[in-house]
This record gives sequence, C-alpha cells and structure tokens, in this order.
Amino acid sequence: MPIPWLVVLQSVPWTDVIKNAPKVADAAKKLWSTVGKKAPMQELPAASSEISLSPESEAIAVLQARLAAMEAATTDLHSQMLASSELIKTLADQNTQLVERMEANRIRVVWLAGATAAFGIIAVLAIALVLIR
Repeated sequence: MPIPWLVVLQSVPWTDVIKNAPKVADAAKKLWSTVGKKAPMQELPAASSEISLSPESEAIAVLQARLAAMEAATTDLHSQMLASSELIKTLADQNTQLVERMEANRIRVVWLAGATAAFGIIAVLAIALVLIR
C-alpha cells in the first residue's frame, strides 16, 4: 500500500529543511568554485613494479604508454567530477527554490484557512440571524 503524500510531507522536519537550505546552497557553490578552478593532473608517477627484463627503450615505451593511459583516465575523471559538482550545485539551487516556494505556499494556506474560518463564522452568524427573525 503506497504511503499518502500528506503523511510523507508531514513527517519531514520542514523547519530544519528551511533553516539548512541556504547552508546547502552555499556549500554547493563553494564545491563548484573549488572544483571548477582545479586543473586536471598532468603528471603521474610511473610504476616500476612491472618492468620486465626487456631492452631499456622497450621498457620506456611501455611506461610512456601506461602514463598516457593514466593521464587520459585522470582527465576523464576530472571532467566527471566537474559535471558532478555542477549537478550538485544545480540541485542545491533547485532545493533552495523549492523550500522558498513551499514556505510561500504554507503562508498562503494559513491565510486561506483564516479567511475560510472567518467566512464560516460569518455564514453561521448569518444563518443564526435569519433563523432568529
């Protein structure tokens, strides 16, 4: 049986979410600015544990090929990290907007509940006044 949305929304501590939304957005912006400024690593230390008893030039060629593959992998990982941090920043901004809109809707609901209660009281008084006459 699915959980009703109202129960889910009531179980969320909205005061904590609203209070922490700016902190989350600021942290995401800081992450984006620090990750965006970093350049991918260009040099990696060569691993010498797998050097076989081949001629020196062949061993150097193997190491250069491994180094090029590791540089390509590092560049790929850096681009993935940039994309991930941009996604985190976007999600944090959307979270902030969502919290602001939910707070505005909460205030509107309170006002509408008050207006409905006032109109209900007026309607009951009007019916009572009509029944008394």
